[in-house]
Amino acid sequence: MKFMYIKPKVVVLGGGTGLSVILRGLKHFPVDITAIVTVADDGGSSGKLRDELEIPAPGDLRNVMVALSEIEPLVEDLLQYRFKGDTSLAGHPLGNLLLAAMVGVTGDLTSAMKGLTNVFDIKGRILPSTCDKAVLVAEMVDGTRVEGESKIPKADKKIKRVYFKESPEPVEETITAVEEADLIVLGIGSLYTSIIPNLLPGRMRRAILNSRAKKVYICNAMEQPGETRGYTLSDHIQALHNHMGRKFLDVVVADISHIPEETLELYRAEGVGPVKVDRERCEEMNLELMEQRLIELEKDTGKIRHHPYKTAAAVYSLIEH
Repeated sequence: MKFMYIKPKVVVLGGGTGLSVILRGLKHFPVDITAIVTVADDGGSSGKLRDELEIPAPGDLRNVMVALSEIEPLVEDLLQYRFKGDTSLAGHPLGNLLLAAMVGVTGDLTSAMKGLTNVFDIKGRILPSTCDKAVLVAEMVDGTRVEGESKIPKADKKIKRVYFKESPEPVEETITAVEEADLIVLGIGSLYTSIIPNLLPGRMRRAILNSRAKKVYICNAMEQPGETRGYTLSDHIQALHNHMGRKFLDVVVADISHIPEETLELYRAEGVGPVKVDRERCEEMNLELMEQRLIELEKDTGKIRHHPYKTAAAVYSLIEH
């Protein structure tokens, strides 16, 4: 008798480069991947295409396409290529323009991503969190409000909460993916502008809360200027729980690597440091705390990032077969 191996279904929510790091490693494991990507970016090329073409921001989707492509080196050079000079194309990555064109051909961003999956041999599914043109707003502790994802960190104020100016509808496939998931992963990435926006639509929030999947948060190793300066690990967790209305996380993954002094100096110049792992408070939150050494130094910048394969291995170890 032959037994068919059914791949565990892993849903990863986030945005920016952090989500891409996890996916770049996770695609090498025997899992069924669905990446749900925030599309609230309103800066740079993505912001221009949002305003001019009335489409959701394509930038984070482009990065995820690169990470999950099986022909990654060639695709990365192609999709990440930015036009130069003084033309109207200057500053736009080719991948953003390709996504915008595909939206025009297929009619919506979800269909555009499906069409490009085969073209670039993408392992897994990539879904935008919404096909609406979502505008993110932050309410600060001092009562002021900042509108626009790219402007929120620049305000450099302590954030109380984030919300959408008009409630966007989640993509239907994202709800189904969450309902069928064996593992739901949040992070790595900007807490208030990359991770939490995926959780804000009411249907998505309810789907995650009702899901029987194990829910995991991978915390950033360093504080982020304009978003989480001074935050401990438990502060990150509490912000997520506050936006969801109650505790929902089962496992939190935190980095405990030694960081070289010269690297710390780079971050101190920005007024931030490592995220403190306050174990006692995390234990009071009734969470499983997984402490790992997951980071590496970037050759070009000297700053740190999560190692794709070590991070993916930590995620895979949490799957109950």
